[in-house]
Amino acid sequence: MPASILYDNDRCLVSKILPDGTRQRATLFSGFLSHYLFRDRYGRPGKGNDKGNVEGLVGYSRRNFMVPIPRFATWQEFNAYLEDRCRRRQTDVLRGQSETIGERLSRDLAAMADLPAAPFDACDQTTGRVSSQALVRYKTNDYSVPVAFGHRDVWIRGYVDAVVIGSGGEIIARHPRCYDREDMVFDPIHYLPLIEKKVNALDQAAPLAEWNLPPEFATLRRLMEARMIKAGRREYVQARTLARDLRHRRSSCRREEGIAVGRCRLRCR
Repeated sequence: MPASILYDNDRCLVSKILPDGTRQRATLFSGFLSHYLFRDRYGRPGKGNDKGNVEGLVGYSRRNFMVPIPRFATWQEFNAYLEDRCRRRQTDVLRGQSETIGERLSRDLAAMADLPAAPFDACDQTTGRVSSQALVRYKTNDYSVPVAFGHRDVWIRGYVDAVVIGSGGEIIARHPRCYDREDMVFDPIHYLPLIEKKVNALDQAAPLAEWNLPPEFATLRRLMEARMIKAGRREYVQARTLARDLRHRRSSCRREEGIAVGRCRLRCR
């Protein structure tokens, strides 16, 4: 970490500029400073020359790394691409300098402090309450949680690309971040226990409407309903629930430490 960082007066960092010129920091940014222990400095409002070098580097990065506009499936892939391009540039020598960018970076790193053992959880943190429809509202949109958590108070963490919802010390739902307005983001698995009790709602339930399952599930349902009629529909919902449980067991299995891959796969099966 550097000893200090120069910032613009962005609202997510500075909630208010006081008459004496000092900044009243936003709550989350204050936590960020306390975690990494560096000094924050700010440019003067409307004075772009205070951070001209930053603006120049942004323009250079855009022209050289993002033209034509790159396409990536995830932020992680995009960041890895940018890191690779920056590393290649470390062998360049800029005009007026006798050392390469990499050599100058090494001197800068020697003067910096070590990073904390754990990264800062950079997200918007708030609370909410689960509705009767097992939905939690965050930033004008509704996100589903398991129906067992109906009418409970939950905590919400909003990241750039994800919304995580939890109760107590447990994460109960994770969704891709939606930037539309008045939209609903469902995870059909959250509603399976309720559908299991009300099997006639299987074809009308909104959370299941856009659930793209492999074609084998349609074949399974057709065979079950042909052989057991209404009971077959209930058995089909239970089969979906079983598929959910197996998926969760696989995820837990991969996360366990100190277990050989062969044993892990055997237990998942």
